[in-house]
Amino acid sequence: MVTTPEAYKGISMDIYYIDGAFVEEDKAVISVKDIVVLRGYGVFDFLITYNKRPFRLKQHVERLQNSARHIGLEIRLSTDEICAIAEETVKRNSHHDESNIRLVYTGGISSDGVTPEGNGTLMVMVTPRHHLPAWWYTDGVKIITVDIERFIPGAKSTNYLSAVYALGLARKQNAVESIYIDRDNRLLEGTTTNIFMLQGNRLITSGSNILPGVTRSVILELAADQFDVDVRDIDKSELSAAEEIFITASNKEVVPVIAVDDRSVGDGKPGPKTRRLMKLFGDHTTAYGQGNV
Repeated sequence: MVTTPEAYKGISMDIYYIDGAFVEEDKAVISVKDIVVLRGYGVFDFLITYNKRPFRLKQHVERLQNSARHIGLEIRLSTDEICAIAEETVKRNSHHDESNIRLVYTGGISSDGVTPEGNGTLMVMVTPRHHLPAWWYTDGVKIITVDIERFIPGAKSTNYLSAVYALGLARKQNAVESIYIDRDNRLLEGTTTNIFMLQGNRLITSGSNILPGVTRSVILELAADQFDVDVRDIDKSELSAAEEIFITASNKEVVPVIAVDDRSVGDGKPGPKTRRLMKLFGDHTTAYGQGNV
Protein backbone atom coordinates (compact mmCIF):
# COMPACT_ATOMS: atom_id res chain seq x y z
CA MET A 1 0.00 0.00 0.00
CA VAL A 2 1.37 3.41 -1.00
CA THR A 3 0.73 6.25 1.45
CA THR A 4 -0.12 9.48 -0.36
CA PRO A 5 0.47 13.00 1.01
CA GLU A 6 -3.31 13.38 1.35
CA ALA A 7 -3.31 10.49 3.84
CA TYR A 8 -1.26 12.56 6.27
CA LYS A 9 -3.73 15.46 6.39
CA GLY A 10 -4.92 16.00 9.96
CA ILE A 11 -2.19 13.75 11.38
CA SER A 12 0.61 15.21 13.48
CA MET A 13 3.82 14.10 11.84
CA ASP A 14 6.90 13.43 13.90
CA ILE A 15 9.71 15.97 13.72
CA TYR A 16 13.29 14.80 13.35
CA TYR A 17 16.57 16.67 13.56
CA ILE A 18 18.85 16.04 10.58
CA ASP A 19 22.23 17.79 10.34
CA GLY A 20 21.20 21.25 11.53
CA ALA A 21 17.52 21.26 10.57
CA PHE A 22 14.24 20.15 12.13
CA VAL A 23 12.14 18.43 9.46
CA GLU A 24 9.01 16.33 9.20
CA GLU A 25 9.74 12.62 9.23
CA ASP A 26 8.90 12.11 5.54
CA LYS A 27 11.45 14.78 4.61
CA ALA A 28 14.25 13.34 6.74
CA VAL A 29 16.96 12.14 4.34
CA ILE A 30 20.70 11.52 4.19
CA SER A 31 22.95 10.82 1.23
CA VAL A 32 23.00 7.28 -0.13
CA LYS A 33 26.78 7.79 -0.31
CA ASP A 34 27.06 8.08 3.47
CA ILE A 35 29.16 5.17 4.72
CA VAL A 36 26.53 4.43 7.35
CA VAL A 37 24.52 3.24 4.33
CA LEU A 38 27.36 1.73 2.31
CA ARG A 39 29.32 0.12 5.15
CA GLY A 40 27.18 0.23 8.28
CA TYR A 41 29.71 2.65 9.78
CA GLY A 42 28.15 4.86 12.41
CA VAL A 43 27.01 4.87 16.02
CA PHE A 44 23.69 5.31 17.77
CA ASP A 45 22.05 5.37 21.15
CA PHE A 46 18.48 4.98 22.30
CA LEU A 47 16.46 6.23 25.25
CA ILE A 48 12.91 6.95 26.29
CA THR A 49 11.06 9.68 28.17
CA TYR A 50 9.26 9.59 31.48
CA ASN A 51 6.69 12.37 31.84
CA LYS A 52 8.24 13.71 28.61
CA ARG A 53 11.66 14.02 30.30
CA PRO A 54 14.46 12.16 28.45
CA PHE A 55 15.78 9.53 30.87
CA ARG A 56 19.44 10.07 31.73
CA LEU A 57 20.02 11.91 28.48
CA LYS A 58 23.56 13.05 29.27
CA GLN A 59 24.61 9.49 30.12
CA HIS A 60 23.26 8.27 26.78
CA VAL A 61 25.00 11.05 24.85
CA GLU A 62 28.27 10.31 26.61
CA ARG A 63 27.87 6.66 25.63
CA LEU A 64 27.24 7.72 22.02
CA GLN A 65 30.49 9.66 22.06
CA ASN A 66 32.32 6.77 23.69
CA SER A 67 31.00 4.43 20.98
CA ALA A 68 32.36 6.81 18.35
CA ARG A 69 35.79 6.86 20.00
CA HIS A 70 35.85 3.06 20.01
CA ILE A 71 35.41 2.89 16.24
CA GLY A 72 37.48 5.97 15.34
CA LEU A 73 34.55 8.19 14.37
CA GLU A 74 34.81 11.92 15.02
CA ILE A 75 31.69 13.59 16.42
CA ARG A 76 31.79 17.32 15.73
CA LEU A 77 29.33 18.27 18.48
CA SER A 78 29.79 18.49 22.25
CA THR A 79 27.78 16.61 24.86
CA ASP A 80 25.86 19.77 25.77
CA GLU A 81 25.09 20.56 22.13
CA ILE A 82 23.70 17.08 21.44
CA CYS A 83 21.67 17.13 24.66
CA ALA A 84 20.16 20.51 23.74
CA ILE A 85 19.26 19.26 20.24
CA ALA A 86 17.64 16.13 21.65
CA GLU A 87 15.61 18.09 24.20
CA GLU A 88 14.43 20.52 21.51
CA THR A 89 13.43 17.63 19.24
CA VAL A 90 11.34 16.14 22.06
CA LYS A 91 9.63 19.52 22.59
CA ARG A 92 8.75 19.67 18.89
CA ASN A 93 6.96 16.33 19.27
CA SER A 94 4.58 17.42 22.02
CA HIS A 95 1.82 15.31 20.43
CA HIS A 96 3.46 12.20 21.96
CA ASP A 97 2.38 10.99 25.39
CA GLU A 98 5.88 9.53 25.78
CA SER A 99 8.68 9.22 23.25
CA ASN A 100 11.43 6.98 21.98
CA ILE A 101 14.59 8.96 21.18
CA ARG A 102 17.13 7.55 18.75
CA LEU A 103 20.44 9.38 18.40
CA VAL A 104 22.49 8.48 15.32
CA TYR A 105 25.83 9.80 14.13
CA THR A 106 26.76 8.63 10.67
CA GLY A 107 30.18 8.01 9.14
CA GLY A 108 29.57 10.69 6.52
CA ILE A 109 30.26 10.83 2.79
CA SER A 110 33.59 9.30 1.85
CA SER A 111 35.46 9.93 -1.41
CA ASP A 112 36.56 6.30 -1.59
CA GLY A 113 33.39 4.88 -0.05
CA VAL A 114 35.14 3.50 3.02
CA THR A 115 37.40 6.07 4.74
CA PRO A 116 35.79 8.48 7.26
CA GLU A 117 36.45 12.13 6.41
CA GLY A 118 35.02 13.89 9.47
CA ASN A 119 31.76 14.96 7.84
CA GLY A 120 29.26 12.76 9.66
CA THR A 121 25.64 13.68 10.25
CA LEU A 122 23.77 13.84 13.56
CA MET A 123 20.22 12.53 13.41
CA VAL A 124 17.73 12.67 16.28
CA MET A 125 14.56 10.69 15.64
CA VAL A 126 11.74 11.08 18.15
CA THR A 127 8.82 8.69 17.78
CA PRO A 128 5.90 7.62 19.98
CA ARG A 129 6.83 5.13 22.66
CA HIS A 130 5.29 1.71 22.06
CA HIS A 131 4.72 -0.45 25.11
CA LEU A 132 5.70 -4.10 25.04
CA PRO A 133 3.18 -6.86 25.85
CA ALA A 134 2.05 -6.79 29.47
CA TRP A 135 2.54 -10.56 29.81
CA TRP A 136 6.31 -10.11 29.43
CA TYR A 137 6.27 -8.51 32.88
CA THR A 138 3.53 -10.52 34.58
CA ASP A 139 4.39 -14.00 33.24
CA GLY A 140 8.04 -13.67 32.17
CA VAL A 141 9.75 -14.49 28.88
CA LYS A 142 11.97 -17.06 27.24
CA ILE A 143 15.46 -16.23 25.97
CA ILE A 144 18.04 -18.32 24.13
CA THR A 145 21.84 -18.40 24.01
CA VAL A 146 23.86 -18.13 20.80
CA ASP A 147 27.55 -18.60 20.09
CA ILE A 148 28.25 -15.10 18.79
CA GLU A 149 30.66 -12.34 19.83
CA ARG A 150 30.16 -8.72 18.77
CA PHE A 151 32.99 -6.84 17.09
CA ILE A 152 34.16 -3.99 19.37
CA PRO A 153 31.52 -4.72 22.03
CA GLY A 154 32.07 -1.37 23.79
CA ALA A 155 30.61 0.43 20.77
CA LYS A 156 26.90 0.70 20.01
CA SER A 157 27.42 0.76 16.27
CA THR A 158 24.91 0.81 13.45
CA ASN A 159 26.29 -2.52 12.20
CA TYR A 160 23.59 -4.80 13.61
CA LEU A 161 24.03 -7.87 11.43
CA SER A 162 24.77 -10.19 14.36
CA ALA A 163 21.80 -8.87 16.32
CA VAL A 164 19.33 -9.20 13.45
CA TYR A 165 20.55 -12.75 12.81
CA ALA A 166 20.47 -13.73 16.50
CA LEU A 167 16.99 -12.29 17.03
CA GLY A 168 15.78 -14.29 14.06
CA LEU A 169 17.02 -17.44 15.79
CA ALA A 170 15.21 -16.41 18.98
CA ARG A 171 11.90 -15.88 17.22
CA LYS A 172 12.10 -19.34 15.65
CA GLN A 173 12.22 -20.73 19.20
CA ASN A 174 9.43 -18.51 20.55
CA ALA A 175 11.92 -16.46 22.52
CA VAL A 176 12.18 -12.67 22.82
CA GLU A 177 15.97 -12.31 23.07
CA SER A 178 19.29 -14.00 22.29
CA ILE A 179 22.21 -13.84 24.71
CA TYR A 180 25.71 -13.92 23.24
CA ILE A 181 28.18 -16.57 24.44
CA ASP A 182 31.87 -16.10 23.64
CA ARG A 183 34.50 -18.63 22.62
CA ASP A 184 35.41 -19.18 26.28
CA ASN A 185 31.79 -20.10 27.08
CA ARG A 186 31.21 -16.83 28.93
CA LEU A 187 27.84 -15.13 29.13
CA LEU A 188 28.03 -11.65 27.58
CA GLU A 189 24.88 -9.66 26.75
CA GLY A 190 21.76 -9.78 24.64
CA THR A 191 21.27 -8.28 21.20
CA THR A 192 19.66 -5.22 22.83
CA THR A 193 19.82 -6.09 26.52
CA ASN A 194 22.02 -6.80 29.52
CA ILE A 195 21.44 -9.91 31.61
CA PHE A 196 21.35 -10.43 35.39
CA MET A 197 21.15 -13.55 37.56
CA LEU A 198 20.09 -13.90 41.19
CA GLN A 199 21.49 -16.62 43.41
CA GLY A 200 20.48 -16.28 47.06
CA ASN A 201 21.06 -12.64 47.95
CA ARG A 202 23.71 -12.24 45.26
CA LEU A 203 22.97 -10.24 42.10
CA ILE A 204 25.35 -11.22 39.29
CA THR A 205 25.93 -9.57 35.92
CA SER A 206 28.58 -9.77 33.22
CA GLY A 207 31.36 -7.23 33.52
CA SER A 208 33.59 -7.39 30.44
CA ASN A 209 33.30 -7.41 26.65
CA ILE A 210 29.81 -5.91 26.78
CA LEU A 211 28.10 -2.62 26.10
CA PRO A 212 27.28 -1.27 29.60
CA GLY A 213 23.61 -0.42 29.46
CA VAL A 214 22.21 2.71 31.06
CA THR A 215 19.31 0.73 32.53
CA ARG A 216 21.91 -1.77 33.76
CA SER A 217 23.73 1.03 35.57
CA VAL A 218 20.51 2.16 37.24
CA ILE A 219 19.77 -1.39 38.43
CA LEU A 220 23.28 -1.64 39.86
CA GLU A 221 22.74 1.63 41.74
CA LEU A 222 19.34 0.58 43.08
CA ALA A 223 20.56 -2.89 44.05
CA ALA A 224 23.63 -1.71 45.94
CA ASP A 225 21.89 -1.63 49.32
CA GLN A 226 19.52 -4.50 48.55
CA PHE A 227 21.84 -7.30 47.38
CA ASP A 228 25.43 -8.43 47.29
CA VAL A 229 26.37 -7.24 43.79
CA ASP A 230 28.85 -9.29 41.77
CA VAL A 231 30.03 -7.85 38.44
CA ARG A 232 32.26 -10.46 36.80
CA ASP A 233 32.69 -13.00 34.03
CA ILE A 234 29.92 -15.60 34.05
CA ASP A 235 30.30 -19.12 32.67
CA LYS A 236 27.30 -20.33 30.67
CA SER A 237 27.00 -23.34 32.99
CA GLU A 238 26.03 -20.98 35.83
CA LEU A 239 22.69 -20.31 34.19
CA SER A 240 21.37 -23.67 35.36
CA ALA A 241 21.96 -22.73 39.01
CA ALA A 242 20.34 -19.28 38.79
CA GLU A 243 17.26 -18.89 40.96
CA GLU A 244 16.07 -15.87 38.99
CA ILE A 245 17.14 -14.20 35.73
CA PHE A 246 16.09 -10.92 34.15
CA ILE A 247 17.14 -8.71 31.26
CA THR A 248 17.28 -4.92 31.07
CA ALA A 249 17.17 -2.29 28.33
CA SER A 250 15.91 1.25 27.86
CA ASN A 251 12.82 0.25 25.91
CA LYS A 252 12.24 -2.98 27.88
CA GLU A 253 13.09 -1.73 31.37
CA VAL A 254 13.29 -4.86 33.60
CA VAL A 255 11.91 -8.09 32.09
CA PRO A 256 11.78 -11.34 34.12
CA VAL A 257 13.11 -14.45 32.35
CA ILE A 258 11.42 -17.78 33.07
CA ALA A 259 13.20 -19.99 30.51
CA VAL A 260 16.64 -20.12 28.89
CA ASP A 261 16.89 -22.35 25.81
CA ASP A 262 14.85 -25.42 26.82
CA ARG A 263 15.34 -25.07 30.58
CA SER A 264 13.05 -23.38 33.10
CA VAL A 265 14.43 -20.80 35.51
CA GLY A 266 13.51 -21.45 39.14
CA ASP A 267 9.86 -22.44 39.38
CA GLY A 268 9.10 -21.05 35.94
CA LYS A 269 7.57 -17.83 37.26
CA PRO A 270 8.98 -14.32 37.79
CA GLY A 271 10.77 -14.39 41.14
CA PRO A 272 10.24 -12.11 44.16
CA LYS A 273 13.67 -10.47 43.98
CA THR A 274 13.18 -9.64 40.31
CA ARG A 275 9.78 -8.16 41.15
CA ARG A 276 11.40 -6.10 43.91
CA LEU A 277 13.90 -4.66 41.43
CA MET A 278 11.12 -4.03 38.91
CA LYS A 279 9.29 -1.97 41.53
CA LEU A 280 12.44 -0.10 42.56
CA PHE A 281 13.12 0.76 38.93
CA GLY A 282 9.51 1.84 38.37
CA ASP A 283 9.60 4.06 41.46
CA HIS A 284 12.90 5.56 40.28
CA THR A 285 11.66 6.39 36.78
CA THR A 286 8.44 7.86 38.15
CA ALA A 287 10.46 10.12 40.44
CA TYR A 288 12.76 10.99 37.53
CA GLY A 289 9.80 12.03 35.40
CA GLN A 290 8.61 14.26 38.24
CA GLY A 291 12.06 15.86 38.45
CA ASN A 292 12.74 14.44 41.91
CA VAL A 293 15.95 12.58 40.99
